[in-house]
Amino acid sequence: MAKVILKFKLDKELNDFKLAVNAKEIMSVLWEVDQELRNRTKYPSDSTSQETIDALISMRDFLRESMSENGISFDMYN
Repeated sequence: MAKVILKFKLDKELNDFKLAVNAKEIMSVLWEVDQELRNRTKYPSDSTSQETIDALISMRDFLRESMSENGISFDMYN
């Protein structure tokens, strides 16, 4: 199995280090947001307007398109 070692100069690259260390948690948050958007559009409450549902669908599409444009997918998370 291949191994990768990432090196950071913490005095200059602390934020990059934190991002790398927390990437799994960040991906988990994106997944939760995606699933919440899905649930709110698939199972809307009776008081949810079609305009709101359309906006939520648009936001979910935007999230997934933005991820795709940056080479990120939920397939890599699972």
